[in-house]
Amino acid sequence: MADHAIPYFKNDSGVPSIRIGAHRFKCVGASPPFDHPHIFLDMGSDSEVVCPYCSTLFTYDASLHGAADPADCVFEMHQAA
Repeated sequence: MADHAIPYFKNDSGVPSIRIGAHRFKCVGASPPFDHPHIFLDMGSDSEVVCPYCSTLFTYDASLHGAADPADCVFEMHQAA
């Protein structure tokens, strides 16, 4: 079941949009301690969604397979420690 984990994304660089390879994910804003509430977002059948906290536009890109572009926008849970 680990292969069904929800990916987390961050936006430390403050880019207006991030391409991601997931329809369901969590946005943390920036890395802690500058994060916002870790919000679950689901694009459903759409290809875009805007985070209501940080206003980052997330666009689905199937070629990324759970990753992000820019690549440093992937948030690893061990970063929070």
